[in-house]
Amino acid sequence: MAGKLIVFEGVEGAGKTTQMQRLIHWLPKNCFTIKNFAATREPGGTELGKALRRLLLEPGSEELVSNRAELLMYAADRSQHVETFLKPKLAQGTMILCDRFTDSTIAYQGYGRGINLDLIEQLNAIATGGLQSDLTFWLDIDVSKGLGRARARGECDRMEQADLAFHQRVQQGFSELTRQNPDRIMRINADRTEDEVAQEIQTILSSKLAAWGYGKSSEF
Repeated sequence: MAGKLIVFEGVEGAGKTTQMQRLIHWLPKNCFTIKNFAATREPGGTELGKALRRLLLEPGSEELVSNRAELLMYAADRSQHVETFLKPKLAQGTMILCDRFTDSTIAYQGYGRGINLDLIEQLNAIATGGLQSDLTFWLDIDVSKGLGRARARGECDRMEQADLAFHQRVQQGFSELTRQNPDRIMRINADRTEDEVAQEIQTILSSKLAAWGYGKSSEF
């Protein structure tokens, strides 16, 4: 059986990394027919991606990254990620959890930066070769609260340093994408306890696993 690509999306501080870590530990105990699991992220899921991630997100550079250059670097990161990691792992039957994918580019560079959405769709199609997530969890949280969480962690990256209006536009993008893709993108209210969020994610994924034909363990 081919693998599945499960993506976590959301504004800064929504809890994506935390929920991914919880799920990667939960899955092997609750779905015995899946043998291989992997966690990855964009940007930064490959060696090339790690270098691009530093250029894209690390603060302190004296040179301003233009909006189109930013978009193209994200596309380069994704193309390398898809060809050298995601597609080979999926072909091996791996269940992949990915922190951000194509929807982030639409939300951040499209709605946030104001770049033409048709152009972004074309670049995403080129970079992915048509690969889409099988399931995306959008962790929906009040933008101000999410930014507060992110900035409380310490030094902020370039995205976290952007103003509130930018992040509100990004949030609008995720909302619109969820409306357009109700079968693929599941909205999760992330303004709750970590345990409550994790429980809802596990419940939704349980149903999806059954529909995909994966067996369950006795603990499921």
